[in-house]
Amino acid sequence: MAIIYDINPNELIEKAALELKKVINAPEFSKYVKTGAGRERPPADKEWYYKRAAAVLRSIYIYGPLGVNRLKVKYGNRRNIGMNQERVFNASGKIIRTILQQLEKAELIKQVQKKSYKGRIITGKGKSFLDKLSK
Repeated sequence: MAIIYDINPNELIEKAALELKKVINAPEFSKYVKTGAGRERPPADKEWYYKRAAAVLRSIYIYGPLGVNRLKVKYGNRRNIGMNQERVFNASGKIIRTILQQLEKAELIKQVQKKSYKGRIITGKGKSFLDKLSK
């Protein structure tokens, strides 16, 4: 049986984005907002929200319990500030938070709080969702 490690990540994210379109809805602000402070313009792709949601779901599957802050760092970027040195900026927290809330509502991930760690982990439904797409 194929799992997500057997397929190219870009192909998996494209497939998952198409399937997530049926499960979650992009918020109204996603048409106008930048994906982080390090970006100059909003994304040119109209379906960027679903691709980001698929990438977040894949990241939670692979890297275990993740919170908003670690995902902000992961999807952040460097910004050219003219003559000054480049600086690293985190991604937008609101976008990641709304994606996590929608994935929780769809029961693909769940929130965990233990003494040693806290964050979101993937559920069995989420694992089977991604593993079916990797075939």
